[in-house]
Amino acid sequence: MKLARQVIQDELNHFEQHFRDAVKSRVPLLDRIMQYIVKRKGKQLRPMFVLLCAKLGGDINDSSYRAASIVELLHTASLVHDDVVDDAMERRGFFSINALWKNKIAVLVGDYMLMKALLLSLEKKEYTILQILADAVKEMVEGELLQMEKSRNLNLEEDVYYKIIKGKTASLLASGCASGAASTFKDEGSIEKVRLFGENVGIAFQIKDDLFDYGNADIGKPTGNDIREKKLTLPLIYTLNHCDANTRKKIIYIIKNQNTKKDKVKFVIDEVKKAGGIKYATEKMFAYRDEALTILYEFPDTQYRQALEELVRYTTDRNY
Repeated sequence: MKLARQVIQDELNHFEQHFRDAVKSRVPLLDRIMQYIVKRKGKQLRPMFVLLCAKLGGDINDSSYRAASIVELLHTASLVHDDVVDDAMERRGFFSINALWKNKIAVLVGDYMLMKALLLSLEKKEYTILQILADAVKEMVEGELLQMEKSRNLNLEEDVYYKIIKGKTASLLASGCASGAASTFKDEGSIEKVRLFGENVGIAFQIKDDLFDYGNADIGKPTGNDIREKKLTLPLIYTLNHCDANTRKKIIYIIKNQNTKKDKVKFVIDEVKKAGGIKYATEKMFAYRDEALTILYEFPDTQYRQALEELVRYTTDRNY
């Protein structure tokens, strides 16, 4: 991400201040929690995508910064709520909000950030950006609920899997890219093209996350965690659809009844590798990455397009 940070470093610094101002509160407890969140933000991938997509169409402006702040607010709110749902005690190597301040406060903090995102767009009458990102929140919730529904019977087809990750993961990145583009492009065709670019990147990003569950890298969650949570990811779906009946039956039984036993989880991971699930998912990930790059190459070759290409490749080449 060296080039991406280099070409928009000043804009990222300005965004940091914009985001800090956006989350300020007059309630001491809430302000303390917001400062804790700000200090422990991640790699800022989404704000970088927003700002660089804005650069494809022109100079970054106040609308671009608001779009980046709104995307970061929505993303962080979803993480806070996810930690409550998953009863997670850590986030990025630090204590989660619910671990430090309990579930009730964590839920309210997530709600507060959602409302701040809404108000930030309404205060400046950013109706186009609000529409784009409101659709993303709807799709995120639908994607999560669809995953919960389908995971109960462990009978998930690949097309349903893509529908889930388009909603729960890709929709926010796609909308972030589109909202950045909407701050500088005037034609809807270009904005939609940038949205599709972001959607393909988001799908590749999620497949990469799925693959981490079958590797050895220290990524902040234990290997086999998705299996323990009964999440059907692409490597596992491929395996269930291509292994023999006895192996399929055994894998399903383990996921349903023995998903906390390390040796059983290891058996599932080994079967996924043996069946070619890792190889298949990796090929699909690169296919979505390449589709994103094909769309990106339709825009003029500038340092901002090159920085976006670097970010796209980072999403599939990263080690965590």
